[in-house]
Amino acid sequence: MNNLFGFTRDVVKERYALRTPEGFVPSVLPGWRNAVAVVQISPGMGANFSQLLVTLEKAGEGCGNTAGLEYFVYVMAGKCRAKIAGKQHALTAGSYVYLPTRTDFLFAGAAKGTQLLIFQKRFVPLAGVEEPAVIVGHQKNIPGQPFLGHKDARLQVLLPERPEFDLAVNIFTYQSGATLPFVETHIMEHGLAMLQGQGVYRLDADWYPVRAGDVIWMAPYCPQWFVAMGGTPAGYIYYKDVNRPPLA
Repeated sequence: MNNLFGFTRDVVKERYALRTPEGFVPSVLPGWRNAVAVVQISPGMGANFSQLLVTLEKAGEGCGNTAGLEYFVYVMAGKCRAKIAGKQHALTAGSYVYLPTRTDFLFAGAAKGTQLLIFQKRFVPLAGVEEPAVIVGHQKNIPGQPFLGHKDARLQVLLPERPEFDLAVNIFTYQSGATLPFVETHIMEHGLAMLQGQGVYRLDADWYPVRAGDVIWMAPYCPQWFVAMGGTPAGYIYYKDVNRPPLA
């Protein structure tokens, strides 16, 4: 529960938002049953994508077709099965799935408390380039590379860096005290979920303490910076739009 006097760490502004678990409100999503869904980021706050957290109960499941959207699904906790375009896959914490447009999917057989983080975006085709296919992977198989040579800030790139993809999803892990090397200000929009640890995030000209479970939306050109703090590493998974001209 929130503290007295209406206190909340949640902040929603024109150029960014900080969402915290204390402020999450469940929604009902078509195609999902025995599941609690939280719409963490959506066009309702000005974003050009959606970020959802779905918590499955025992026998919980979700099914549907991506239609004109593409999905990136990351297993935050627990385990489940996925049937994608007729093929079965066993997913555990750290597994991820990329679903292109017009793809049938079923997530089922979940352990109670399994959590799926889902990024949804309307796909922007690129002339002369074939649309991406389904990808299933696990973060343990993606080595973390020093970011701009900083060994205490390591980046795992989960999707291929190829022109057919109009989105990227990465995991950033920082040792305590490590930072983004500089304040970034760029055209890419971000949706971010803190996976572990804690730190301080600069958003525009403001600074916020953040910790595991928090969610951040950053609009294009929102200045951003992070420092990990505390006695353990801090890490987050984040989305960005890539590989398309500004007027696509």
